[in-house]
Amino acid sequence: MTNSSSPAALLDVNGKGLGAFPESCTTADVAALNWKLLDEDVSLPVAVLYETRVRHNLQWMQQFMEAYHVKLAPHGKTTMSPALFKRQIDNGAWGITLATAPQVLAAYQHGIRRVLMANQLVGRANMAIIARLLQDPAFTYFCIVDSPANAAQLGKFFGEQGLTLPVLIELGPTGGRTGVRDDAQLQAVVEEIGRWPHLALAGIEVYEGVLQEEGAIRAFLRRATDALRGLATAGRLRKSGPAVISGAGSAWFDVVAEEFSQLDIGTPLEVVLRPGCYLSHDVGVYRSAAERINAHNPVAKKMEPGLLPALQVWAYVQSLPEPGRAIIAMGKRDAAFDAGLPTPALRFRPGQEAPAAAPQAWKLTAMMDQHAFMQIGEGDDIQVGDMIAFDISHPCLTFDKWRQVLLVDEQYRVTDVAETFF
Repeated sequence: MTNSSSPAALLDVNGKGLGAFPESCTTADVAALNWKLLDEDVSLPVAVLYETRVRHNLQWMQQFMEAYHVKLAPHGKTTMSPALFKRQIDNGAWGITLATAPQVLAAYQHGIRRVLMANQLVGRANMAIIARLLQDPAFTYFCIVDSPANAAQLGKFFGEQGLTLPVLIELGPTGGRTGVRDDAQLQAVVEEIGRWPHLALAGIEVYEGVLQEEGAIRAFLRRATDALRGLATAGRLRKSGPAVISGAGSAWFDVVAEEFSQLDIGTPLEVVLRPGCYLSHDVGVYRSAAERINAHNPVAKKMEPGLLPALQVWAYVQSLPEPGRAIIAMGKRDAAFDAGLPTPALRFRPGQEAPAAAPQAWKLTAMMDQHAFMQIGEGDDIQVGDMIAFDISHPCLTFDKWRQVLLVDEQYRVTDVAETFF
């Protein structure tokens, strides 16, 4: 398997953000097409990843995890791109985190053989998907549980299939998302898991991202380490493999690494962290998190530069209907808008030598399905047909708007394509 999701995968002629190509063109053939973004060989709008920055981010995060002697299982829901999953695995990731049974199936079909599903597995059809995959002895899978009812449903179903299902108990803070809230609920789930021979209790899982304050997050993580020690002392953990403790979204992975990396439960243990947005990073919510990490974490301080924003959406200036306003041919169908509107970063007029920085005064004020409203100065040099590159906040909800994302080099030549499977 190459950097593309499959050497034999045909490019979808109905996909947006592509150039002209023969009907038999596969994802592996893209580099040979010699598309150049600035020569308008590619239809805009287009989502692009910058190859050098992707490589930097891959190496940075793996080095960070290795410094703490913890495992990396990046959350695949960010990109849902097996081509990018493979790059993460090739750079040392322990496995891939996913959120749903269909996501797990898509990853498996493209070669991923270790998955932590950081979600409850609920419903017979979803269980059946996982059961089919567990018939492959090379496939390793964990899901999470937070209720006796779900544990009983899983125990009954997988017992009928004659398959053992490894599970992690999820802890959750009061008022948060899923997860057991107190020791009584934890004990009830432990007891129910123990009733079912085909459930194997592997450890503890948390998602700290629902909390916003570092002190509360550290207290929550220490609750998790205490719970795992208690399960180990009571002999409740599976004997067939190492225990697992897992946490960390993309905003607080440094704190999770600090709290979990020193844990000793007296038996083999794998600490698995799950940040997903580091691969593309962004200029919004995750840049703010990175600034905190780079300022305070001793490992990150030694790893300058930190994570770099690698994802942009390029679009044309479509209309200049009145002074002070430009209409951009990019909308909510193309870029995330939930955590801040895209930010104009580069401007380029076809025929010029190179892109230049967009004026700081340019900003988006609103987005519709296919259009964005950009505030400009009345005398600014801007024309219909100019190309604008936009930085993104919250990459998860940008990737899911594209069937494929192009990778480009420093000369804006297309070097590869990463298909997505949302």
